[in-house]
Amino acid sequence: MEELTRELAQTLRPALTGLTVPRPSRRPGGVLDLDRTIRANLTTARPGPDGGTLVVPERPVFRSWAARSADWRLILVVDVSGSMEPSTIWAAMTAAILAGVPSLTTHFVAFSTEVADLSGRVADPLGLLLEVRVGGGTHIAAGLAYARELVTVPSRTLIAVISDFEEGHPVGGLLAQTRALVGEGCHLLGCAALDDTGRARYSKAVAGQLVAAGMPVAALSPLELARWVGEKIA
Repeated sequence: MEELTRELAQTLRPALTGLTVPRPSRRPGGVLDLDRTIRANLTTARPGPDGGTLVVPERPVFRSWAARSADWRLILVVDVSGSMEPSTIWAAMTAAILAGVPSLTTHFVAFSTEVADLSGRVADPLGLLLEVRVGGGTHIAAGLAYARELVTVPSRTLIAVISDFEEGHPVGGLLAQTRALVGEGCHLLGCAALDDTGRARYSKAVAGQLVAAGMPVAALSPLELARWVGEKIA
């Protein structure tokens, strides 16, 4: 598990570079900010040997990277019904990596016929998987209803539903929750379940209705999911 998480992190982190911005720093490291360095050292200016002006950079200024001040909330709503084991594994590892982004608060909500909030374990993918109980039916609407309770600022909330969309309850409830979240201004994405070979496996009929209700549905790898997060927050 540690090896898989490390490998996945190396792949995902470049996709998240949009979550940071450069800022000036006096600490060595990063790229030299030439314009700021010249302005900060104008008092050292003196005539140069070639007749020009020589500035001695006694106080160099570098560009370091800092997290954006705006905080975003990512809620992963993960289907852990009996057919979802491969997708649950990559969802847990992806959540652990995204949880390390300073400007992002990551939640992990698991659902089958019941809902379990495992956000407290999100930084530890192995501990998270040990808490997950794979099996049971599928009640996506209940997972979305719980996610809705976690929303504080809808315009800065990302909700990614990872499921095969084989809803075991009336689809009308699922569509109603989706429309409500979209209407409030949340950013929604449906991630189709992946099997052991990485191929998508999901109900196209339900997915089509979700798309019409305002939730885009796609078969995404962990890297593509991270890019979606980065594009929304950047």
